[in-house]
Amino acid sequence: MESSTVIDPGVEKEHKLAIKAWTMYDWANSSFATTMMAAVLPVYYATLGAAGDSSAMMTSRWGFTTAFAALVAAVISPVLGAVADFRGSKKKFLTIFMLLGVVSTALLFIPNKAGDWLIASIFFIFANIGFAGSLVYYDALLPHVARADEIDQVSSRGYMMGYIGGGILLAVNLVMIMVLPKVIPALGTGLMTRLSFVTVAIWWFCFTLPLLFRVKEPVRRIEVGEENLQPIRASFKRLKKTFGELKKYRDLSLGLLAFWVYANGIGTIITMATIYGKELNFSDITLIGTLLMVQFLAAPFAFLFGWLAKKLGTKKSIYLSLVIYSIIAVAGYFLYHEWQFWVLGAAVATVQGGSQALSRSMIGKMMPKSKSAEFYGFFSVFEKFASILGPFIFGVVSRIMNESRLSIASLIVFFLLGIFILTKVNMERGIEVAQQEEASMVSANG
Repeated sequence: MESSTVIDPGVEKEHKLAIKAWTMYDWANSSFATTMMAAVLPVYYATLGAAGDSSAMMTSRWGFTTAFAALVAAVISPVLGAVADFRGSKKKFLTIFMLLGVVSTALLFIPNKAGDWLIASIFFIFANIGFAGSLVYYDALLPHVARADEIDQVSSRGYMMGYIGGGILLAVNLVMIMVLPKVIPALGTGLMTRLSFVTVAIWWFCFTLPLLFRVKEPVRRIEVGEENLQPIRASFKRLKKTFGELKKYRDLSLGLLAFWVYANGIGTIITMATIYGKELNFSDITLIGTLLMVQFLAAPFAFLFGWLAKKLGTKKSIYLSLVIYSIIAVAGYFLYHEWQFWVLGAAVATVQGGSQALSRSMIGKMMPKSKSAEFYGFFSVFEKFASILGPFIFGVVSRIMNESRLSIASLIVFFLLGIFILTKVNMERGIEVAQQEEASMVSANG
């Protein structure tokens, strides 16, 4: 939608309801990010090793599992994004991947004994593909749901909702795992941990429904010469054309590259922090409690960064978040006490939501809206490859050194290099190119 000086009250009401419904998907899927990726599953996964498996071995296996899941998602994302743009079916693809994630998450109830780490890895890989794939189409809806002058704020609001929603369910899961077994010993911590995975699946499915009912499918636009092509063939044609036109989208390409570099550090901290703390023999209360604290503390800071982008600009706000992340990475090397884990968790909370939300909106501003799923497919590739290299290197270094301190400290390289590349991005020029491309597609479609 484009802003106008005179806005019909009915249209404005529908616009606000669509934004609320869109942000609810962050509320829905963040339960997977918190319980499955960051807090409960990594701790539970560490207990599934066979006899003789060291804690460092299980840490590296978790890193490799996360990396492989991200690799599969990265390979399929751009093709499926182009197909969704061509067919005009972003919501349908979101639903398919959401259901894959929901079912696979529920199946993680099954692994329940030592040596079950492989089956847990397989179910998690499919669940993560569903999670990552659905986000391609969710992100692709952002430029259609939000007007150009509110995209930073809407993206930040989505992350804020995600932190609150994910935090609420994580709190429920914490009570299930740590309190209920003490009240009713027959339940057992292991059973309640596995049941928490089922609650994530139910939560994820139910809170996706507002988006499916309230957000409209964007208008389908066909490029010249695509009228009689099959969807897969048309998608590859679009991808080939996009690769050929990367020079035209110079600033968007540099923005994606910068994001890929610094997202390596962010993604690794998110996915490896808890199991790193487990390796240091920190208590489950500290590990999961810190993640719970991060969820609620990050929510207002995600909203704050949306406001900050108005005052400082999108790029400067991202710079600030990356400097703080650099300090966190170095401090992680000197992590010895549980109180330090809480402090670093609080520091992460101040920048985690803002850095991700503003990166999403920065890319959204520099892409043609009619190709949003295709370009967010590329965005997903960069994001998922960031979830491959970081955890993979973390796992390799952990295996070689038989500990992970050097792994966490090395993440500073990703943040500093990301800042350097981001300085080369001219957002104003990138936005102008995207608007010109969109105008030409609208004209071609009448």
